[in-house]
Amino acid sequence: MVIGFISKKMKTNSLAFRLVILAAAWITAVVVIGFFSLSAIFKNMAENSFDSRLEILLNSLIAGTRVDAEGNLILAQNLLDPRFQQPYSGWYWQITDSSGPLVRSRSLWDQSFSPDFKLLQLTGKLSDEQRIGEKDFRALSRNISLPGSNKEFNFLITNTIEEIAEQTNEFNKLLFWFLGLLSFGLIIAVFIQVRFGLRPLKRIQSSLSSIRLGKAKFLGKHFPFEIRPLVREINSLLKHNSEVLIRTRMHVGNLAHSLKTPLSVLSNDLKKKDYKFSKNLETQTQKMQSFIDHYLSRAQTAASGNVLGTRTKVLPVLEDLRRTLKRIHADRSIELEIHCKPLHFFRGDKHDLEEMMGNLLDNACKWAKSRIWIIVEERNNYLKITVEDDGPGLEDKFIREIFTRGKRFDEKRPGSGLGLSIVRDTVNLYGGDVEVQNSKKKGKGLTVSLTLPVEFSKP
Repeated sequence: MVIGFISKKMKTNSLAFRLVILAAAWITAVVVIGFFSLSAIFKNMAENSFDSRLEILLNSLIAGTRVDAEGNLILAQNLLDPRFQQPYSGWYWQITDSSGPLVRSRSLWDQSFSPDFKLLQLTGKLSDEQRIGEKDFRALSRNISLPGSNKEFNFLITNTIEEIAEQTNEFNKLLFWFLGLLSFGLIIAVFIQVRFGLRPLKRIQSSLSSIRLGKAKFLGKHFPFEIRPLVREINSLLKHNSEVLIRTRMHVGNLAHSLKTPLSVLSNDLKKKDYKFSKNLETQTQKMQSFIDHYLSRAQTAASGNVLGTRTKVLPVLEDLRRTLKRIHADRSIELEIHCKPLHFFRGDKHDLEEMMGNLLDNACKWAKSRIWIIVEERNNYLKITVEDDGPGLEDKFIREIFTRGKRFDEKRPGSGLGLSIVRDTVNLYGGDVEVQNSKKKGKGLTVSLTLPVEFSKP
């Protein structure tokens, strides 16, 4: 009945239904165990109480019995329970000696306990339940020597166990209904608790709907403590998606900016009808194609959403870049010295790390005299990558303009003026920082330091 009520209120494949059913199973198991345990405890208590009454009656019987001068047993009047006077009441006593029964209760009428009714002797403890005819008995027996007689008498008190059975059955009925109602109440309470406990998930659903409709950017902070880690992770994912969009737009903007110069050259050649137009067209077209391939690839990577949760080993990326730059700048014999441990990781996309370090190292190779140092360190949950060259450095006024998009300080050297601006934009997307300064060490030029979080920042 309870399960039917619950199934009408919730879907059978829902989390709430599973929690309620699991709780109901545990409650049922505990109630069943409790029922049998309490029933056994009550029965034991009833038996102990019954046995205590038998012992009191036996002691009263012994205390009220004496031997006269002729050796006959004399009993006090009205000594025991009136039920011992009612024939076949179930309450019986009997006194015997070696010759057999001597005195018995009126309730036995014309009957007596035969020697086949074996009892524990001399212990003062109760025997196991015995069966006489169609009834089960509990009995207490004790051997006593009375003053005035050299005989040993056996005193026996017994009663049927029907009283214990009736008490136990009545208790079991009450216990059954009580535990049944308790189980029903507990299951209903669990049902209400689960519905109430899962309400924050409904709030998350509503908040996500608001985000989808553009009414909010992130989930709120007013959630239970247990739900907050989930909320933080969802907000991190939302933040990441926002950054992906920004990243994509940035790469598209870089592409547009990079194509501007070659297109301007082609346009001017067309106006001037330059005889070298064909050659320039080929060169500039190739350059445009290169820019298009590069930035479309970056936009695709940014939009793929593979940045979140990735870990990239820094050392292999640096070694690959060193081999590539050595081939590109083979005529200059520049040495790239790497100081990086194998366990240094970048918490981000491999392509982003390659682009940042590739731009920095390529720029350093253009200005260095003979040597470049790459130093990787981890400090206070931040990864710091420093690129230092032995070139001429820059004047302070130029350092302040070094991240300006399209800014070039030497037109004779190849480049588009986008490299360091791309580095800055990418670093900012990861919540890091980039710093440029002239080296304070003698004989060295420019120092560029990237500081990147080891863990992703959370909104």
